[in-house]
Amino acid sequence: MRVLIDYRPALRQRSGVGEYTHQLARALVAAFAPANGAGPLELTLFSSSWKHRFVPDRELAGVAAIDRRVPVSVLNFAWHRLGWPPAETIAGAAFDVAHSSHPLLMPARDAAQVITIHDLDFLSHPERTRAEVRRDYPALVRAHAGRADAIIVSSAFAAGEVETRLGVERARIAICPAGAPAWPPRTASPRDGYVLFFGTLEPRKNVGGLLDAYERLMAHRPGSGSTRRPGLPDLVIAGRATEAAAPWLDRIGRPPLAGRVRYAGYVDPSRRRDLYVGARMLVQPSFEEGFGMTVL
Repeated sequence: MRVLIDYRPALRQRSGVGEYTHQLARALVAAFAPANGAGPLELTLFSSSWKHRFVPDRELAGVAAIDRRVPVSVLNFAWHRLGWPPAETIAGAAFDVAHSSHPLLMPARDAAQVITIHDLDFLSHPERTRAEVRRDYPALVRAHAGRADAIIVSSAFAAGEVETRLGVERARIAICPAGAPAWPPRTASPRDGYVLFFGTLEPRKNVGGLLDAYERLMAHRPGSGSTRRPGLPDLVIAGRATEAAAPWLDRIGRPPLAGRVRYAGYVDPSRRRDLYVGARMLVQPSFEEGFGMTVL
């Protein structure tokens, strides 16, 4: 089987969708390894950007990659609005499956078209989105989901949302849940561990609500001042910042949060286990998640 996956979300600074896409490709490589006795799989990763180039990853050794120098915004407009060019044309090869990593189709001439829908928050609250997600997703998702040969979701909740809100029959929906990373368990909880938020700093993640809650705890817990006497653990916020994060980052740098809340920035996958090992607890204050992969 010849499968083409839109790898663009994983091209740089892999966040939720990017990490899911990368790990999906990695799992397919492992599942169809000759030693497992599975049928042959010809997996190709598609990448396209004006600025950023695809960099081979050792976890995906042997996987073919197609890297085009077409700006993301230009290609997305053509794919979303015009349904052109088909995957076979821009990739220069034939495929049996063309898998989009987001809710809108990667157009294809002959290949079966598969889309991935993690949640429908963009449909309920478009004000929490920006750029082409706000422009295209709410307006086009029903039509694209209706034309898709199959829809992959990450949870039973997301499957129910797609079925009821987009009118997709359950037979075309496949639940492919996220898996936990192959990290060895830590031997003990850290004595001076922090409270950890890990995710993209965007409106849907409700970072402002988290800062409100932490500030209220600071006001009611003994020893929660900047001297760090026993009391409330520090808060560490980690993840890629979007434009919407500016007010939160400014707030972190001013009293009363200054010195008690730390922004760690984007954390490379190789450093994420250490980030989790040092945490006393993980918080996920999102308004909505299809699954919530950081919990795993």
